[in-house]
Amino acid sequence: MLYLYIVRKSIVPVEKGRAMKILLPKNVEYIIDTLQRQGHEAYAVGGCIRDSILERTPEDWDITTSAMPEEVKRIFKRTFDTGIEHGTITILLDKVGYEVTTYRIDGKYEDHRHPKEVAFTRKLREDLLRRDFTINAMAYNMEDGLVDLFGGMQDLKEKKITCVGSALKRFEEDALRILRAVRFASQLGFAIEEETKQAIQKMADSLEYISAERIQVELVKMLVSPYPEHMETAYQLGITKVILPEFDKMMQTEQENPHHQYNVGVHTIHALQSVKPDKILRLAMLFHDMGKPETKTIDEKGVAHFKKHEIVSERFAKDILRKLKFDNDTIKTVSKLVLYHSYRMPAQENAVRRAMHRMGADLFPMYLMVRKADELAKSTYLQEEKSKEIEEIEKLYLQIKESGQCVAIKDLAISGNDLLALGIPQGAQIGKILQELLEEVLEYPEHNEKEILIQKINLLCN
Repeated sequence: MLYLYIVRKSIVPVEKGRAMKILLPKNVEYIIDTLQRQGHEAYAVGGCIRDSILERTPEDWDITTSAMPEEVKRIFKRTFDTGIEHGTITILLDKVGYEVTTYRIDGKYEDHRHPKEVAFTRKLREDLLRRDFTINAMAYNMEDGLVDLFGGMQDLKEKKITCVGSALKRFEEDALRILRAVRFASQLGFAIEEETKQAIQKMADSLEYISAERIQVELVKMLVSPYPEHMETAYQLGITKVILPEFDKMMQTEQENPHHQYNVGVHTIHALQSVKPDKILRLAMLFHDMGKPETKTIDEKGVAHFKKHEIVSERFAKDILRKLKFDNDTIKTVSKLVLYHSYRMPAQENAVRRAMHRMGADLFPMYLMVRKADELAKSTYLQEEKSKEIEEIEKLYLQIKESGQCVAIKDLAISGNDLLALGIPQGAQIGKILQELLEEVLEYPEHNEKEILIQKINLLCN
């Protein structure tokens, strides 16, 4: 990484909104004030300003300054070179790190992601010009108020995502901005401005240059947002064709079936909207019907069937989550929910206990949420009956849980060590007996007493 220093004394006039007052954290005010007293410019900038205006709690506070990195390090006692090649120094105050970055101009981008070189500048305008969207290109300090050079406030009012300057150039520089545009639309409930949309459609193929880890982060943020229906926007703009082509097939697969009123993709979007914004649950809903395009058949009456689609969907979930570098726990949990999402049982205690054992007691409440969301996204055909059945199953689950009924071998009133003490030899027979005892208790929970189970063991061994 090459970097240059461009030192200019002149300051470009900026539009300042003194009427706009943003409450900055004490330490952010201190850093800005300290830099100003040393003769430098300093502002809080980017997402923290956008979120403050929208009355959202910022995740972090970024500060931009005309001071060079070495000057920042001389002014503050505790600093770390977290990204000095890009002009970023972290200042530690009260055990919290605050990133302070020198105004900069990005050089030529050669990999659709990172600039080959960075030039430091003394002009705020030049720094704001390199940013992605107008709503992320506003700055603020206590003295000057809001600095909004590119109409960020107007775009916030109109609820739209607009690139700073040329949209095509912004996406040519950094392809990740394509995903960020849809992600911000999802998080904020905004529309993407027309020129920006056209540039996304033209540049969507460049997402191939983006790492799996970065795609994962943006996809999850989109899914857990208040508006996951922007997955359809990602499809329309050609984004999913590159990062998740399986979703395109879902959007192109109809469901000629009385239980459904939408194609597979639109059903999936409605299912995403119907479950709470939890990463595991939203991922499960994204993948739950992904196997349907591959398993679709039409019978002689013209009715569509998707037999064993949950098995194929589970395979897609595992393969895609691994490809996107998700952790093993997420892959295991999501794929298991996908496999069981259409699992049915009668609303009977013994059936619910067996289902809890089969899926795992910890997973069962998530299964219920997935099943509810799936049903809500279907047609109204038998919907009342289906919802009532799920409610009854949920009541039984809560009763089983509250009464502490056994649904796993570890919950039996007798253990492998107890069997050894009774003279059962070490080996496969121990596991076989424990499984037999569990079957007994799943059917008759009141039999989970040590004395009763010993009697059962005697019967099994004689």
